[in-house]
Amino acid sequence: MPKLYHMIKKAATLLFLVFITSYLFAQQKGELLIYHNIQTDKDGNIVPWYNADPAIAYDHNLHLVWNFWYNMRRDPNGLPYYMDHQVWNKIDDPRGIGGDQFMMAISSWRLLYAYMGDENIKANMYFLAGYYLTHGLSPSNCKWPDIPFPYNTLIYSGIYDGDMRNGKDVAQPDKAGSFGLELIHVYKIKDDPIFLDAAVKIANTLAAKVKPGDADHSPLPFKVNVFTGKTVLLKLTDTKPISTDTAGYTSNLTPTLQMFYDLIELKKGNVTAYKTAADKILAWLKKYPIQTNKWGPFFEDVGEWSQTQINAMTCARYMMEHPQYFPEWKSQVKNIINWVHSTLENDKWKKYGVFVTNEQSVYPTPANSHSARQAADELLYCSLAGDTSLYTNAVRELNWATYMVDEDGKNCFPTDDVWLTDGYGDYVRHYLRAMATYPVLAPVEDHILSSTSFIQQADYKDHFKKYLSVDFSADTNKVRVYYRTFDNNGTEIIKLKSKPSAVLLNDKPLAEVSDGQGYTWKALEKGGGVLWVRRKNGNKISIE
Repeated sequence: MPKLYHMIKKAATLLFLVFITSYLFAQQKGELLIYHNIQTDKDGNIVPWYNADPAIAYDHNLHLVWNFWYNMRRDPNGLPYYMDHQVWNKIDDPRGIGGDQFMMAISSWRLLYAYMGDENIKANMYFLAGYYLTHGLSPSNCKWPDIPFPYNTLIYSGIYDGDMRNGKDVAQPDKAGSFGLELIHVYKIKDDPIFLDAAVKIANTLAAKVKPGDADHSPLPFKVNVFTGKTVLLKLTDTKPISTDTAGYTSNLTPTLQMFYDLIELKKGNVTAYKTAADKILAWLKKYPIQTNKWGPFFEDVGEWSQTQINAMTCARYMMEHPQYFPEWKSQVKNIINWVHSTLENDKWKKYGVFVTNEQSVYPTPANSHSARQAADELLYCSLAGDTSLYTNAVRELNWATYMVDEDGKNCFPTDDVWLTDGYGDYVRHYLRAMATYPVLAPVEDHILSSTSFIQQADYKDHFKKYLSVDFSADTNKVRVYYRTFDNNGTEIIKLKSKPSAVLLNDKPLAEVSDGQGYTWKALEKGGGVLWVRRKNGNKISIE
C-alpha cells in the first residue's frame, strides 16, 4: 500500500509538472487567435503571426490569400467554387454568392496585379467581369434594365437572378453601381469596349432612377424588383417585413457617383444625365449621412436595418481621395472615424495594445476585412491630415487581421466562416492601400504600390521571359521593372530594393527631380526605398 501510494504521488507530481510546463509554454506563445498563437513585441503589443516585421508578414499573407483563391476547387457545374458560394467549406456550402463578391475581387485584383505582375490575376479579373456580364444582368426590357443581380437563387445554375433574402427578380442598385465602376476599371486595363458598353448601360439605368433623397430615403433604394420597379422591403422573417423608410435607404453610393464621373470624363454615354444624377447623389451625401452618420445597410444576408462600417468608411475614403468635392473633408472624415470607434470599436484584445472593428450594429462581431479597412483608411487620414495619433493602432489592427489567414490561405471571419467576400476581395485591397500610403509597410522588394492611372501591364525582372510585352524595346538585362498605364499622364509610387540607375518614359530618360515631371527617390532606414514617377505624355516606363 505505501508503495502504491508513492507511485500515485509520483505520477501526480509528474502530471502536475507536465501541466505547469504546458501552461507556461502556452503563456509564452500567447493565446490562440483563429489559426495562430498571438505574438507580441517586448512591450506586449501584437505583431503579425508570420513575422514581426509587418512588411514581410503582410506580403506573405497576400500571396497565401491569392493562391488559395486561384487554386480553389471547382463545383459540379464546372465553375470555380467562388462563382457559386459566398462561404468556403470542405463540403459545398448551401449559400450562393455575396452581393458584392465579384466587384470586391476585381477591386483587389487590380491592385494586386500591379503589385505582383502575375498574369493569372489579370486573367481572373477578366473572367469574373465577363462571366457576370453574360450570366447575371436583368433583361433589357424590364423597368430596371441591364443591372446585375446580386445572388444565384439556384446555387449551381451558373445564373444570377435575384437576392439572397428577397428572392428572384430583386436587385441592389448600389451593387450595380459598384459593378459599373469596376467594369470601367477592367476596360481601362484590357481596353476592350465590351466592358465599357456594359458600364454605360448600367449607368443609364441608375441615372434615370436617381432621386434627390431625404433623411429616410437615399437617391437609389437598397433593394428593388427589376420588373415591377417597386422598392422591396427588408425582411426580418419570411412573413414580417420592416418599414419602407429603411428599405429604401443605403449610403453606399460613392462607387455609383464615381462611375458617373468616370463616364463623364471618358465622354461616353448620356453624360448630361450622369451629371444630373451625380449632383443629386453628392448633395444628398453632404446633407445627410456625412452629417447624421446614418449609414444604413449593405449586406445581402441581413434582413433588418443595420449601421454598417463599410458604408461609413467607404464614404470617408472617397472624401479623402476626392477632396475637391468635400472642402471640409478633414473634420468630416475625422467625425466618421470617431463614429466608428464609438459605435463599432471592439476592445477584446486591448491587453495586446489593439482595438479592432466590429462589422455592423446588428452583428457586433470583430471582422478581418473591416478591421483592415479601418486601419488602411485611418492610415490615409494620418498621411493626408498630418494627424499621426491613429497610426499605432491602425498598424496593430492590420497585424491583428493577419491571424485570420491560415498557412494554406484560408481566411476566416472571426467566430464565423471563411467568407469569400471578407477574406479575399474585401481584404487584399486594404493591405495594398496601407502599403501605398506608408511604403515602409511593403517589403524591401520591387513592387508597384499605386498609380493615379491603371496598370495595364506590370513586368518584374523574374517574369520578363514569360510575360514580356510585345512593344517593350529596352535591354532586358538592365531593366528591373517595366509597366504600361492607361493614361499618358500620371504618378506611380514604387517600392524598390535599391535606387535605380535610370528611369525611362517611352524609352527616353527621365530626370531625377525633387518635384514636377521626372522621378524622385527616397531611401528608407529599413532598407530599399520609394520611387515616385511623375510623367506626362507617356505611358511606358522602364526602371533600370
